[in-house]
Amino acid sequence: MLAALVVAAEEAEVVNQLPIPAEAIGLLAFSGLMALLFITFAFRSVGTRH
Repeated sequence: MLAALVVAAEEAEVVNQLPIPAEAIGLLAFSGLMALLFITFAFRSVGTRH
């Protein structure tokens, strides 16, 4: 039984191709989050002006 499951798992090869390399996805996510951080930081003293 276990051997049949191992053989079936080896035959069922699912490959999901990414549209861009994984490192690029990480860099895009990091740069997007840093941009949101800088936008938030730019508005940090707006409440104290009025």
